[in-house]
Amino acid sequence: MAHTQDWKVRVHLFEEEGTTKARAVLDLGGTEISGQGVARRNPHDRDVPEIGDELAAGRAMNDLAQKLLSVARTDIEGVAHPGP
Repeated sequence: MAHTQDWKVRVHLFEEEGTTKARAVLDLGGTEISGQGVARRNPHDRDVPEIGDELAAGRAMNDLAQKLLSVARTDIEGVAHPGP
């Protein structure tokens, strides 16, 4: 039996005074999981916003991935060791 789903991740970026913040949101169809990421520009470095976006978004997606894996571990434990 084939099983196909389409999950979408939205990444929101916010930049202010050399700091870029990102929030990655995965919609699981009724449940959302989100991850956060931050990138700070060294004051001595050139201002290249794309780099901050990439770092913050990558960190947010990494945080999201860790949270999704944690949800999966909890689900596995519930199936492997059902309650009374």
